[in-house]
Amino acid sequence: MTEETINIEKIKNLFRTGNYRLTVHCFERLVERKLAPEDIKEAVLGGEIIEKYPEDKYGPSCLICGKTRQGRILHVQVSCDPVWVITAYEPTLSPAKWDTSFKRRRKA
Repeated sequence: MTEETINIEKIKNLFRTGNYRLTVHCFERLVERKLAPEDIKEAVLGGEIIEKYPEDKYGPSCLICGKTRQGRILHVQVSCDPVWVITAYEPTLSPAKWDTSFKRRRKA
């Protein structure tokens, strides 16, 4: 899979139909960060890809930035084929790492 084939609409369609899974690591992070699986789904369905990782360790993945219904900004990393949620976090808790939109990393 190339960077061009990492497609947000395909990922969103799989989320709409329930054809995605959460890794054990993701479940652990959800508990730790007081997030619910529904928060992840809301963020992905309303989100956009902000980074692509075509050469990721376990297969192509991407980082999606979106919001929950409550307005929490989340970053959700998902593998692309099949779709597995790898992790999720609130970038607002690390504002020094991100620009004000939380869509671009600040230069070190």
